[in-house]
Amino acid sequence: MPTRRRYPRRRTTRRPTARRTTPRRRAPYRYRYRSRREGWARRRGRQSDVQVLVLGGVLLVAAAVWMLVSWLLAHWWVLIVLAAVGAVTATGWIHRRQQQRAWDRTRQQALRYGLPELDALHHRDFEYAVRDLMHRDGCTDARQIGGAGDNGADVLATDPLGRTWVIQCKHRRDGDRGSAVGTPDLQRVNGTARQLYGADVVLVVTNGRFSTRCQPLAAQLHMHLADRRTLATWASSGRPLWELLPKVPPPRKGRQDSGD
Repeated sequence: MPTRRRYPRRRTTRRPTARRTTPRRRAPYRYRYRSRREGWARRRGRQSDVQVLVLGGVLLVAAAVWMLVSWLLAHWWVLIVLAAVGAVTATGWIHRRQQQRAWDRTRQQALRYGLPELDALHHRDFEYAVRDLMHRDGCTDARQIGGAGDNGADVLATDPLGRTWVIQCKHRRDGDRGSAVGTPDLQRVNGTARQLYGADVVLVVTNGRFSTRCQPLAAQLHMHLADRRTLATWASSGRPLWELLPKVPPPRKGRQDSGD
């Protein structure tokens, strides 16, 4: 009897059938409207609670103020004591401020620097020293602005006659034995001093020396130079810088009369 040939059964992969999801049924309109009304009612309730709390706080503050005023009116002598204490405190504070200002003026007027002291300073401290010397001479708004983006200006000041000073400070650790200040330093400050800062006097001051080409260039650019010798006289004598420099511009109009 012939054997029956068996063939391998073919495997078939069944695709998963997607579940049928019934669409979510929306609640009837009357229920949705009722939930909205409930939300509005809750919000109105919270707002009313906040209003009640605010009103209660205002009433409490008003009651406390009224009680304080009533008590002060009944005890009027307390107002007199408080006024006397306040007057004494204010008088003492004003007196201390006046004494401090007077001491500051005396200390500034007595400010002196020697060349060895200036040579030992850091270049940033040298700028502050120049600012303090200008302040000593009556430039009450003198300030140091040197640093990144200073556009060639290290100190700005306005003298008692209304002239605006723009000063570039060049410090040399070795004094006059160090490298000389060159013409590029003069050109840098000259290019910005009048345009950006409205300078009347453009000055370059150093504890060292200037190159031989600086003096003719400064005369052409109407700039002023203060070398080591001029700096020593200015810092140690107490004389204002504009008395030591030649051909300083005259005071601005309207400032000379007010200064006199």
